[in-house]
Amino acid sequence: MAGTNTGSVKTKDRLSTYFRGVKSELRKVIWPNRKELLNYTGVVIFISVLVAIIVYVLDLILGGILSFII
Repeated sequence: MAGTNTGSVKTKDRLSTYFRGVKSELRKVIWPNRKELLNYTGVVIFISVLVAIIVYVLDLILGGILSFII
């Protein structure tokens, strides 16, 4: 019976060690300020729209070529 307790104790120790490590690593993170966050968000939106336009144009071109062949 004593052996079953040690397994749960080890698990609790490992979990607490893990969460202490997570907390420690989160303190090292350099979070962006509001201006940086808005700049990064704008870049992501711009790139997403640009890729969407490129895919749309390629779809039109390939669709036109296939409809010409068929």
